[in-house]
Amino acid sequence: MLPERTDVLVVGAGPTGLAVAVTLARRGVEVTVVDRRDRPAETSRAAVVHAYTLEVLDRIGAAAPLVARGLPAPGFTVRDRDRTLLSVPFTALPSRHPYALLVSQAETEAVLTARLTTLGGRVLRPYEMTGLTRDEAGATARFAGGETVRARWVVGADGMHSTVRELAGIPFGGPADRGESFLLADVRVDSALPRDQVSLFMARQGPLVWAPLPDGLVRLVATVADAPAEPDLATFQALLDERGPARRPDRLTELLWASRFRIHHRVAGTFRSGPVLLAGDAAHVHSPAGGQGMNLGICDAVTLGDTLADVRDGGPEQLLDDWAAARRPRAEEVAGFADRLTRLATLPPAARPVRDLLLRTVSAVPPARRRLALRLSGLSQRAG
Repeated sequence: MLPERTDVLVVGAGPTGLAVAVTLARRGVEVTVVDRRDRPAETSRAAVVHAYTLEVLDRIGAAAPLVARGLPAPGFTVRDRDRTLLSVPFTALPSRHPYALLVSQAETEAVLTARLTTLGGRVLRPYEMTGLTRDEAGATARFAGGETVRARWVVGADGMHSTVRELAGIPFGGPADRGESFLLADVRVDSALPRDQVSLFMARQGPLVWAPLPDGLVRLVATVADAPAEPDLATFQALLDERGPARRPDRLTELLWASRFRIHHRVAGTFRSGPVLLAGDAAHVHSPAGGQGMNLGICDAVTLGDTLADVRDGGPEQLLDDWAAARRPRAEEVAGFADRLTRLATLPPAARPVRDLLLRTVSAVPPARRRLALRLSGLSQRAG
C-alpha cells in the first residue's frame, strides 16, 4: 500500500531508481519506490558495469555482491571481421576494479533490490503514475488506482518514455525521426572469440556488439535498418555472418531471448524542475555503443541520492541545482561519444582505410590507449 507522505518518491525501479533509493536509505532519508510493472524485468539491455560505476556502487555496499555474479573483462576490442583494429586493456586502470564487469542488468537490479531490502526498503508494485501537482513545498503524485502520495521530492527514473518528465513539462530534445533501430539477444554460440572481453565489430551495415556473460552466454546487440517484430535465431546468425568473424565464423546453437528497440540521442532540457529531478534514461538516452547508458544512470543516481540527503540534513537547495548543472554536460558528452562510435562503424568503404589507420594508431600509442581506457571505464569523470 502506498504511503500518504514520503520525503522522496522514486518512480521507476530499474538500476537508476534502485540506486537512488539505496543511497537515500543508507542516509536515513524516508524513500518510497514505485514501479508500474507487477514484477521485475527478467530480460534487460545493459550488460556491462564499468570500473568507475563499481567504485560508485562500493559507496552504497552494492559492488561486492555484483562482482560475485559477474564476469570480469580485462579489455575491450574493436574489430573489422577478423582484423583487430583497436585493443583497449583495462588491467592498468587506476582503480580497485581494473576491468569491466560483464553481468546482466537483471542481476544488477537483483543486487540493488536486495541491498534496499536489507536497509528496510522495498519496491511497491504495480503503481502507474498518472498525475503530478507541484508547489513550493513539494509535489503530489497521483496514480491510476486513485491513490495520491505527497513528497518533498519526486525522482523520475522511469526510463526514456518517462511519465514524470512529461508531467513536469521538461523538454526532451532530439530529432523528430523514429530513431536508431536495434536488435539484442542472449545466445549460446560456438565461437573462437575470447570469452573475457567485449568485441565491437564495425561494419558498413552497422555495429555489432559481442559481449560474453556468465554461464557461457553471449549478449549480441546490433543496429539494423528495420528490426523484425519477432527476431529469431536465424536473424542473429545472419547478423554474425554479415558482421562477425569470417575465417572461423560463429555458429549460434541456442537463442534464449531476443528483443528490439529504438533509441534517439536525446538529453532532457533540465534535470531539475522544482521538486522534480530526472536521472538515468528519463534524463538521457543514446546508442548502446560503448556500454555507457546504465553506468551513467547509476552515477546520476548515487550522486543525486547523496545530494538530496545533504539538503534534507540542512544543506541549501542550491546543491540540487549544482547537481543538475554538473550531470547534464556529462550526459551530453556520453551521448556524443556513443554517437561517434556508431558513426565510425558505419563509414562508407572509401573512408574505412583512414578510420582503420586512426584506430590502429590509437592502439599503438600507450598514452592515447590509456586515455580511451579511462574514457570507457568512466574514470575520466572521477574528479567531476
